[in-house]
Amino acid sequence: MSILPFTLIFPILCISSILSVIGSTPNAQTLNTNDKHYTFINPKITPNTLTTSKKFEGSSELVNLRYHMGPVLSSPINIYIIWYGKWAPAQTLLIKDFLLSISTTNHRASPPPSVSDWWQTVSLYTDQTNANISRQILIAGEYSDRKYTHGTHLTRLTIQDVIASSVRSAPFTVDHKNGIYLVLTSVDVTVEDFCRAVCGFHYFTFPSKVGYTLPYAWVGNSGKQCPEVCAYPFAVPGYMRGGGPGSLAPPNGDVGVDGMISVIGHELAELSSNPLINAWYAGEDPTAPTEIGDLCEGLYGSGGGGGYIGEVMRDGSGRTYNMNGRRGRKFLVQWIWSPVLKACAGPNARD
Repeated sequence: MSILPFTLIFPILCISSILSVIGSTPNAQTLNTNDKHYTFINPKITPNTLTTSKKFEGSSELVNLRYHMGPVLSSPINIYIIWYGKWAPAQTLLIKDFLLSISTTNHRASPPPSVSDWWQTVSLYTDQTNANISRQILIAGEYSDRKYTHGTHLTRLTIQDVIASSVRSAPFTVDHKNGIYLVLTSVDVTVEDFCRAVCGFHYFTFPSKVGYTLPYAWVGNSGKQCPEVCAYPFAVPGYMRGGGPGSLAPPNGDVGVDGMISVIGHELAELSSNPLINAWYAGEDPTAPTEIGDLCEGLYGSGGGGGYIGEVMRDGSGRTYNMNGRRGRKFLVQWIWSPVLKACAGPNARD
């Protein structure tokens, strides 16, 4: 399902806070782990007087997430990245480091809480043969369209044209068995419903467009268009500046791309668990499913809910993050609904 802008999901999260587990604001604790100095912060969390439970954020017996018998991505996942528009090398490297961190299980290379630990929740989902979503993810190919072949404004349908032309032009071929296609648009590309209703979405290609049914996701760089919507909490809406949490420093110094990382994680989790829109989702309408990322939108740590992101970490430079990646990278990525806990879960949980 499309990821909704924070400004649209804020009222929903306020309702869900009744069901969420929100504790009092903890005192900041300073730790020194792996020689990385950081503190725990939980921006302006307010006590929830509606519940005394302190077990899991976002937990609710009212969530009816069901399996609809479709496939999940249980085979090793080959990601084919399509860079649409002009990207700086540092930006592409940052995104690739996040994707490759998913399979980096060596704790020396990526200390906990890690991106790999975060994906472990995603891998709990199974298909009808009881096969789990794969924890092996490979960047199998890349294609850069710096000429904006399909223009600087894309629709949902022309994004499929981007995939089709990229497959024809790129060094990678159609991989209809293990492949997923990730279309990333640069900061100067506008997309239908971008910033207004979505920050990213996933679906599958039509054979009439590409020749095969291929799972894909699109995510845009909101850095200059709507960072307060799609790069929250690295930018915040104007109405929140007086009472809500202030904007936080992005872990890699790029508001737009750091914001994209969480959206990419959101879409990859849902694409893996619901690639053909007939596997894991809540609700009765497959054209508008509520998926495992949607259920935890806006939650990044313990004590989150009601529009508050929860407890995250802040390093000595003021950068905010909740998980570690390869090559010393840090990321802030939203939590995912756990089918075991029946609650939102993340690797940085304190309880």
